[in-house]
Amino acid sequence: MTSWSLDDARARDAADPLAPYREKFHLPPDTVYLCGHSLGAQPRSAQGAVLEELEDWKRLAVKGHREARRPWMPYHELLADKGARIVGALPGEVVHMNTLTVNVHFLMASFYRPTPERHKILIEKHAFPSDQYAMASQIKWHGFDPESSLVEVERSEDAEAILERSGDEFALVWIGGVNYYSGEAFRMESITRLAHEHGVIAGFDLAHAAGNVPLSLHDWGVDFACWCTYKYLNGGPGAVGACFVHERHGRRDDLPRLAGWWGHDKATRFQMGPDYVPIPGAEGWQVSNPPILSLAPVLASLEMFDAVGLAALRSKSVALTGYFQSLIEARLAETVEVLTPRDPYRRGAQLSLRVRGGTGRAVFDGLSARGIVCDWREPDVIRAAPAPFYNSFEDVYRFVDVAAQVTDS
Repeated sequence: MTSWSLDDARARDAADPLAPYREKFHLPPDTVYLCGHSLGAQPRSAQGAVLEELEDWKRLAVKGHREARRPWMPYHELLADKGARIVGALPGEVVHMNTLTVNVHFLMASFYRPTPERHKILIEKHAFPSDQYAMASQIKWHGFDPESSLVEVERSEDAEAILERSGDEFALVWIGGVNYYSGEAFRMESITRLAHEHGVIAGFDLAHAAGNVPLSLHDWGVDFACWCTYKYLNGGPGAVGACFVHERHGRRDDLPRLAGWWGHDKATRFQMGPDYVPIPGAEGWQVSNPPILSLAPVLASLEMFDAVGLAALRSKSVALTGYFQSLIEARLAETVEVLTPRDPYRRGAQLSLRVRGGTGRAVFDGLSARGIVCDWREPDVIRAAPAPFYNSFEDVYRFVDVAAQVTDS
């Protein structure tokens, strides 16, 4: 029989091969930080990465574009292979640019091509509001009504059923790979397959999936995807986002796109010609040169992901979040409902918790007052996510122990 004790949690930490990585992050003092689903902790290597670019800027000025220790002209290329491994893509299918919702709109210009017969967008219920706003605005931009063109589904099974039943009415699937509110992971592979069987473009928001759950975007045949890098990928507040475009679209001349200078063929870019010739692959959707000071922390974090590997991180994440749920069931079953699916294949690190009796906000405030950093989402959900890079079994134990004290009081 498991002993749900602090000693047990510490024994698990002592046996954890990734435990030393905790020291490679700055964590807020005197807290238990379980908010990596909202903003990842700062890698200790991030400061040095930014200072290196500041020093090269000071030393070289404009020459830094070609002569910096990491030349700025091709700087974004340093992230391509590493970012591709995060999402199961080929290097040419991933580019780091802009921020998430900006990338959504840029790629929608290419991939949402509605017609009077096929104009609907399939989205998950409780999608992050930015996705709701973006989809509704795109629908209106094309002259349709979100009331009839934006269709919400609750779960993967619902998405699959509606595609089977009326897929020929849809132009696009746009679903969060992991839903921000419930923490449920959608079945992206089967949704993509069904979408394609019915002639529907399949796109995904991976803000809560990238760096959190296993992804195989290329093999699944996903058409396009976008994600941020400031959550599980620890890139810093407002960090540069990333996007994926499947290689089958990377050389298409018939896809409309919003063009800009940085997406132009590299060999002829500086000839400053009037005709746009896009770079093959995802880079061809770039419009502006990359913000080096913002990319540096992302690169520092991706280097750690490369060093550890997603398989090891996922293995710890499954153990850590499973331990979290088991502790809740052992000590808080009468007061706390876990909304996130129990099956580890249907979730990532996050658990979404609802306190019975309508006292969730008071419990959240009590946790916050005692140094537990998680977050609250209206109307009634506490979200907490033990990130495998820097969270420990003791962190999880302390969350549940404090939650038990708060609910008792």
